[in-house]
Amino acid sequence: MRTDDQPTGPAATAPYRFAEQHTPPEAQRASEVAQTTFEHVYEVDPRLMQEHVLQQVFPNWDTLRIMRSRHDHLEWMHRHFADKVVTGSEILAEVEREATSPPPAP
Repeated sequence: MRTDDQPTGPAATAPYRFAEQHTPPEAQRASEVAQTTFEHVYEVDPRLMQEHVLQQVFPNWDTLRIMRSRHDHLEWMHRHFADKVVTGSEILAEVEREATSPPPAP
């Protein structure tokens, strides 16, 4: 990560305070199932995942680091594993076509 891409925050010599590092800003509801904490960081509402997915505590800087590197990771995955990249709008169009087409004759 380049120096100018580093997340803003306390200097390396600043005292470590758990609450400052592990308490994200107040979540804002984005939809019935999603929320946003940091700008452009959307996540599934944790209340919907408590039963089947163990929730982990992430430091704020790590959440921002993951968010900032997601496009690089996705690009790497496409280069190494994808024969074809399909957009969400293409998938939705296909689902709609299938839903509106008549059933096949027996």
